[in-house]
Amino acid sequence: MSRIQLALNVDDLEESIAFYSTLFGVEPAKTKPGYANFAVAEPPLKLVLVENAGQGGTINHLGVEVEDTTAVDAEQVRLQAAGFASVDERATTCCYAKQDKFWVENAPNGERWEVYTVLADSETFNAAEAGEKSGEATCCGTAAEVGPASDAAPAPVAAGCC
Repeated sequence: MSRIQLALNVDDLEESIAFYSTLFGVEPAKTKPGYANFAVAEPPLKLVLVENAGQGGTINHLGVEVEDTTAVDAEQVRLQAAGFASVDERATTCCYAKQDKFWVENAPNGERWEVYTVLADSETFNAAEAGEKSGEATCCGTAAEVGPASDAAPAPVAAGCC
């Protein structure tokens, strides 16, 4: 199962949860302080809400959730062959989940896309809170250092989110 992820910044999490619960006819799959996500079956969508006062109504980041690490790897190889730069993050904690993922870094308008799979739930929001070594990448669509695209898999960068 694959689905598009849309992560939105919201000013008021509770108000946004009420709105999107009604809009999509489902309750959040996970809620934590300042965070909620919805697993919407129809249309296939992972909607993530990140409370970020003053930034409400803006896109935090975009993503594609895939079934497993094998699918993450296959997409990364495919996109690298097409010349896309990426930042690799394996066994990282992000948005209250342990994930394997990579970020596509060279979209024409500067937006960042993540391709990821959830390995397990986490009680912490990000890698730093989980006590993981943090690299240049940071949580939820913020800037990360990008290496050049290559045929070989990139070296893992510990950190990241969502």
